[in-house]
Amino acid sequence: MNALDDFLGWLRGPLTEAERALHGGDAAPRRAVWSRVEPVSVLGAWRNAIGLKEVDELFDFLESSFSDCARFEIELLAADVVGDAAYSVALEHTEVAVDGAPRAYTLRVTQVYRREQGAWRVAHRHGDTVVE
Repeated sequence: MNALDDFLGWLRGPLTEAERALHGGDAAPRRAVWSRVEPVSVLGAWRNAIGLKEVDELFDFLESSFSDCARFEIELLAADVVGDAAYSVALEHTEVAVDGAPRAYTLRVTQVYRREQGAWRVAHRHGDTVVE
């Protein structure tokens, strides 16, 4: 298995499962796939977060906002690995309750990853809502 195949296996497995869990109201799996090493950042569809403290606060906010995930799918558009860095560009299709109200939306998401102690970790996320 080459580096890209290894990365894509992680993206389609643990990373996707962590995002599904977050949208069901559990941020612990997302925290497990995120870097705990600065710098980390989110330029989000709802809120931005720069640094570990703000990223943790954002994850708490999202965990308390999301529930009842009926659908979460990553439509991967592009990805690559160069050494211990990687990126992905995707559309995320989500059906979830937000503060108790059902919502369906698609986000355009670019993420940057680093390999830390042999494991992939998210270091940066940028997402915005696709408006049709």
